[in-house]
Amino acid sequence: MPVNFGPTAHDYARYRTEFPPELFDRLAGSGIGLAGQRVVDVGTGTGVLARGFAAAGCTVVGVDVAPELLAEAERGGGGERVSYRCAPGEDTGLPSGVWDVVSAGQCWHWLDRARAAAEARRLLVAGGALVICYRDFSTEPGSVGGVSLELAVAYNSDWPEVGGLAENPQWGDELAAAGFGDLQGFGFDVVVPFTHEAWRGRMRSSSGIGATLTAEQISAFDDELARLLSEWFPEEILQVPHRIQVLSGRR
Repeated sequence: MPVNFGPTAHDYARYRTEFPPELFDRLAGSGIGLAGQRVVDVGTGTGVLARGFAAAGCTVVGVDVAPELLAEAERGGGGERVSYRCAPGEDTGLPSGVWDVVSAGQCWHWLDRARAAAEARRLLVAGGALVICYRDFSTEPGSVGGVSLELAVAYNSDWPEVGGLAENPQWGDELAAAGFGDLQGFGFDVVVPFTHEAWRGRMRSSSGIGATLTAEQISAFDDELARLLSEWFPEEILQVPHRIQVLSGRR
């Protein structure tokens, strides 16, 4: 099933949460994302990771293949330190050997990983870092995320294959084979509050819903999710556990 985030760009920009400040603090402790560094953020989407690095004082170029997502990224601001270009993460067209960091937030599974790793290595200065970041909500059975995902799969049994760092431990070996060393990883948990409306928007922005289904199917899913949330989780603010995970390597 083809995946196109263009039609869901508005929901993606409005309801996908930011990476927490702790992520950037911990990366800075490893020398990644320091003020003055030059960053290429591949698969930037609506620019969430790019804006975080820009706020830390980096100069950032966000790269994505979806013009609709890039338009939302532009509207999201970030100041003069961040700019965007439409290009694939495997072939950015940016100059070689002048970037301190190549980042990839919530997107490494969508890329041709061998080509993307080779492109990152081409872009980076010697000793520069490739950092892959994910923030995924808990799908524990009976939880808000678990129940919502179960409903989503019922609407789309051909849910596109996805998965972050937890589901793909081989990615470290792939980076090593691509010429990256000093591989490091870490993870931590955060709880993110959502209103019912915001959680419905978050689910609509998913690859298996807003990026693949028809408008009629999306509307039907959204209506049923609204009823489910009202019945099973009547509290006004949903407290949704998320896991932040990071893998980095040095050229």
